[in-house]
Amino acid sequence: MLDRARLTATFRLVVLGGNAYVQRFRPAFQTRDLFTIWGVLQLLRRHPGRVPDLDLMFDTVDWPVVRSHLYRGKNAEMLPPLFRYCGDDKTLDIVFPDWSFWGWPEINIKPWDALKEDLKAGNNRVRWMDREPYAYWKGNPSVSGTRKELVKCNVSSTHDWNARIYAQDWFKESKAGYKDSDLSSQCAHRYKIYIEGSAWSISEKYILACDSMTLLVTPRYYDFFSRSLMPIQHYWPVRYDNKCASIKYAVDWGNSHKQLVTCIYIYFVIYICRLYSSAKH
Repeated sequence: MLDRARLTATFRLVVLGGNAYVQRFRPAFQTRDLFTIWGVLQLLRRHPGRVPDLDLMFDTVDWPVVRSHLYRGKNAEMLPPLFRYCGDDKTLDIVFPDWSFWGWPEINIKPWDALKEDLKAGNNRVRWMDREPYAYWKGNPSVSGTRKELVKCNVSSTHDWNARIYAQDWFKESKAGYKDSDLSSQCAHRYKIYIEGSAWSISEKYILACDSMTLLVTPRYYDFFSRSLMPIQHYWPVRYDNKCASIKYAVDWGNSHKQLVTCIYIYFVIYICRLYSSAKH
């Protein structure tokens, strides 16, 4: 069973008697494996003697690979227990918090404990009522067709869909010292858009943590917490096949129902803080 999971796994992690042992099979992109392992080590340190012996396979590539249709029926093989950062309705990979919770130094993202304090300070700079009355998104549009479609919703000389879209060039940002990619400075709009990239996106948690109403474009993938989110209660759903009009409607509605919008984003901020606190401890 574990041998089949090894086909795509980046590393194997064994917990034995409270100690962690790692066997690497192939290189990970950047330092995904290092920070995922660091997260497990923190778990062992915070809860000594409470973590059972484990033998786990981790795949640090974005896309899930354990196809559910291959493991149906009474004669089906045991599915390989493979951990990764996201899944979808056609796969059975086991979702695990992504590496960036413990830091992503390649693009200057701090560990969650430090970053959440920066986001809190950023949220306090401008009251929701005083923020720009538009939907904001900043990211790399080249990684997927759906993001390229989102760029078409940007304001132009002929149309305003109530969206303000900014392309992120990480190469240029690295040369400029990341001065224009500070996440705590990106909570200045009443609405923030979440849209997947080539798979799920780590940006989801940072977008949701702003005191802005999240406009969530219908996703294909889920991470370890997103399936517990409820539309209207935690976010506003945006149609995948009609993004621009859906965003415009959401912003127009929100600007006409400010008190109701305030309830939505406050409810989620309370939810996300409790979730991450429980995950941490």
